[in-house]
Order: sequence, then C-alpha cells, then structure tokens
Amino acid sequence: MSEAAKHSLALVVYEKILAAIISGDYPVNKKLPTEARLCELYEVSRPVLRDALARLREDNLVVSRRGSGSFVINRPDSAVLEFARISSIADIQRCFEFRTNVEASAAGLAALRRTPEQLEHIRQRFEAINQANLNHDRASDEDFEFHLAITEAASNHYYATVLRSLNQSIKEGMNLTRGLSLRASEERLRIVQDEHQAIIDAIADKDASAAESAMRAHLEGARRRMFEGVHAP
Repeated sequence: MSEAAKHSLALVVYEKILAAIISGDYPVNKKLPTEARLCELYEVSRPVLRDALARLREDNLVVSRRGSGSFVINRPDSAVLEFARISSIADIQRCFEFRTNVEASAAGLAALRRTPEQLEHIRQRFEAINQANLNHDRASDEDFEFHLAITEAASNHYYATVLRSLNQSIKEGMNLTRGLSLRASEERLRIVQDEHQAIIDAIADKDASAAESAMRAHLEGARRRMFEGVHAP
C-alpha cells in the first residue's frame, strides 16, 4: 500500500472512531477495543490503525497507557456535527496544525514590517468581528479577513497567497469553532477576542517574538476548543 493510500485510509478510521466517541459508543475513561479488534472492525492493517490512533492522541481524544491499551479521555460535544461533516474534521484539524506555523511566522514579520495603514486595517478587521459578535453572527468571513490582513502586513505575498488558497478549508474550521463559541458562554467569545487583541498589541509594539507567540497560542487554542464542550471557555 502506498503512503498516500495508507494516509487516506487512516483518516477514514480516525473519523469512524471519532464518530463513535461523539456518539458515546466509546465512553470517556473507558478503554478502546484492542488493536486486533479495531483492525477487524474497520478492516484495516495495524499500521493504518496506529496512524489513526496517533492522530486521535494528537487531538487529545485518546491516550495510550503502556501495557493497557488506548483510553478515551475527551468526548467532543455532539454540536460539533452540526457545524462540520464528520468526513472533514480530520482535515480541519490538520489545517489548524499547518496554519499555526505559517501564521505565527507571518505575525512575527508583520510586527517588523507593518505600515501604520496596515495596522489600522488589522484593527478595523478586529472591530468587524466585535460587531458580528454583538449581532450574534457566525463571523467566519470577518475572522478570515482579520487573519488575512495580518499575512498581508508581513509584506511577503506568499503568506497571503497560502491563506487565500486555503480559504475554503480555513472557513470550514472557523464555521465550526465560531459556531461552537456562539453556543457556549459569552466568555468564550471574549477569550477569542482577547487572543486577537494580544496579536494586535504585539504587532503594534513591533514585538516579533510576542506576535509570533500570540498567534501560535490563538490557533492552538482554537484547535483545542474545537473538541471541548460548548460550556467550556
């Protein structure tokens, strides 16, 4: 089996196990079936299954305990499936992973290179999200434009080009995380905007290290919140 085929099949198994966790078929704090049984259930080889389990561990859904097997440690809220197709969730998670490195680097460069006009544009995009929050809108477009404005301020067109090329995948992730935030407490929306404000402050201060760290923390937080219950901040 080629690596591409193995990767594709592992994503399918990841999605099936995730769906079973969300439905409660595999309860939190309970052990998953053995690898042999999972291979039998999903009709895959051990290498494919182990690839899927590795992704579930990366997403903080399961944990492996030496000599005991894999245990479910987190059950995403069923509302996740209202905002994204189960078949797209693995790709959304990998997109967040990719964006973290790209956009953190772009934020650092934006802090060094931004013009006053670019900084003002970033602030305007931030205020557009604030207004959408007041209207209880999903604000995926506004959120995307905020992140795009930062890549544009890096003054390296490759960053903005990459973001635009990922527009559909990024917005699918934003639809999911922002949809969940709207279902949660007001505090979650505030936390997200506080993270955005920290990025702006670092760019305004021309602090590249702080801007990079703030963007990384924001995207890692967004990825983590994707699998938290709607009542978690």
